[in-house]
Order: sequence, then structure tokens, then C-alpha cells
Amino acid sequence: MREQSLAGQAAFAPANTADIADAMIVSSGLRVEGDRRRGRGAGLNPTGRFEALQRETFDDGWQTLEELPPFKTEVQIEKPRTAITRNESPDLSFDRSINPYRGCEHGCIYCFARPTHAYMGLSAGLDFETKLFAKPDAAKLLERELAKPGYKVRVIAIGTNTDPYQPIEKEWRIMRGILEVLNKANHPVSIVTKSAMILRDLDILQEMARKNLVRVGISVTTLDRKLARAMEPRAATPPRRLETIHALSEAGIQTAVMAAPLIPALNDHELERILESAKAAGAAEASYVILRLPLEVSPLFRDWLLQHYPDRYRHVMSLVRSMRGGKDYDAEFGKRMKGAGPYAWQIARRFEMAAKRFELTRRSVPLRDDLFVPPDGSGVQLSLL
Repeated sequence: MREQSLAGQAAFAPANTADIADAMIVSSGLRVEGDRRRGRGAGLNPTGRFEALQRETFDDGWQTLEELPPFKTEVQIEKPRTAITRNESPDLSFDRSINPYRGCEHGCIYCFARPTHAYMGLSAGLDFETKLFAKPDAAKLLERELAKPGYKVRVIAIGTNTDPYQPIEKEWRIMRGILEVLNKANHPVSIVTKSAMILRDLDILQEMARKNLVRVGISVTTLDRKLARAMEPRAATPPRRLETIHALSEAGIQTAVMAAPLIPALNDHELERILESAKAAGAAEASYVILRLPLEVSPLFRDWLLQHYPDRYRHVMSLVRSMRGGKDYDAEFGKRMKGAGPYAWQIARRFEMAAKRFELTRRSVPLRDDLFVPPDGSGVQLSLL
């Protein structure tokens, strides 16, 4: 049998390695095993939280689960009306962003964007990693929005939800098209990624860097290849990310390292090593974020933890909850990124001391917004008045 109920899996977990009560995760999905999920991050594929019906896969005694095909990456075209998404969050340093894709093939188990797949009627689990949506018109839409009368220039953030350089970008090249538009318009942009594919666009990024229009943040979650493989199965390896920091830095691009997310008792002990390695590679500044487990991410992460690190399950979740007011997650502004309580305070002090020691406290030079040249507006609907 390739799949079993999560309750069945938890029941066989040794009592001294996991809190069985916590392991009985409230989810309608079943754990997907074997070749069906090879190379994926999530072990569950629960029905989306907005769906009226909950679907389960079960063994009917005829070994039909053996005949189910593996999860393969599927890409659908999405036709949004706008390219730029706005936000008013006080926790964020930007008020606008662009997401070339919905869903992410990297499969990071901790990804806080997973619950957004429910808006498409899909699962935050394996669907998020395999049923992706591409926005091929993003560059054209962006050009139209930048050409609108009265547009006010602010830094556009890309990669804040799903990675713009996930594997399918190699074929779709949506991110490159967006950069071409921004470069032509002299528009500032901030990019976050954990992919070495960003080096493909080094020609554009260097041109923008000479005008102080771009900065890049590379996420380095761990230096442990085994942990990275389990936690971020289709993302670049840790050494490759450090090489990417070095290449970007050598090209004159403002580059930062992001130790995100820090997971207590799993990777938080690596904080100092990550910052030291990133500094050696050429990073100029650093930041960190504590693990966030909103909505469906909590049961998905807990199931993953029970599969890969059952001996640490109870300790990890205890520390997570100690930083979240006894809950798996607290979405309160001002706390959701850094957590609260003694353990969160300790991590914050460690980060401050390490960032100072490795000279990663320098603030990046503000990107220029005075060079903006609106596109010619081709394709923009004219006013009737």
C-alpha cells in the first residue's frame, strides 16, 4: 500500500519521539508515499479549505493505489488583469510586488504561500508544488501599468510570495521579460530568490545595478545538504546559493543573505555559520525570519517533521509555540516575522551580534526612483474624455 491515513502513521510513532496528540493532525488528506511524491516536499495533499467536499484516497483492498501515477508538474496559464499587487502591511518594507507564478515547484515545506492555492480550489500540499500557474502576459501588463498617467514610482518587490526563478522559469522566461520592462523604464526592483537561475539574467541586472536600480536577497536556510534536500527538494543546494551570492556581488549588485526561516532545534543553530559563509561569499547585509505556520502550513510542516525528524518533533513544536503565544502561529503584525518570548529574544540577540561581527549590518543604498521613464503606453486604453 503506497498511502496510509496520517492517523495510522502517527499511531506507529514511538511515544518517546513524538507527541502523539499533536501528531494526530486534523486533515482530510492522506500521506502520499513512494514514487508518487518522489522529489516533492509535502507528504499530504488535503482538500482546499474552501471546498464543500473533502476527498480522500484509500485502499479498497484491490491494491488500486499501486496504479496511481506520480505527481507531475503541470502548468496552466493565468490571465490576471494587473501585474502589480499592492499591500499595506506594516511588517513589509514595500507596498507593491509582482508574482510571475502561482505555486512553486521548489516544494519548500515551510512556505507560507502554500495556503494561497486554496483560492484556486487546490491543495496547499502537493498541488501547490505540482499544479502551477504562469502569467505569460505579466511583462505586457506591467508596461501598461507603468505607462498610466499619475503612476508613482516605488520599489517593486519580486519573489516575496513564490520564487520567480523556480524551475519552470527556464522555459517560460516570464521573469526575464519583467526585468526587461523595468530596466527600460529605469524602475527600481528588489528580488528575493533561492535559485541560481538568477545568474541567467546577470546582463540585465548589471545594467540596472550601474544605475542603482536593483538589489537581490538570496535565501540560505541551511548549510546541511541533507536537511536542504528534505526541506527544499527542488531548490538550489546550499553551496550553489553561496556561489550565487558571490557571482552577484562580484558583478556589482547589492546582495543580501536572508536566513529564513529559522526553525528552532532544527536549523537555528546554523545562524552564525550561515552569516559567516554569506559574508565570505560577498553578501553586504543580512536579515532573518522565524518559521511561520499559517493555516494549512502547520499540519503540512508537522507531518513532514514527524516523517523526517520524529525524535525532534516534540522539542521543535514546543519551541515554536513558545514564540507564538502557545499556538502554532500568531499573525499579529510586529510579531509574525520575529516571534515573541525568551527564545525569540535569544535568536534576535544572536543575530544582532553575528551580523555586527561579520559586518553585515550595513544598510543598503536606497534604490533610485528619479530616473523613471514611463513606457510609451502602447496598448493602453485611451481615456474617453
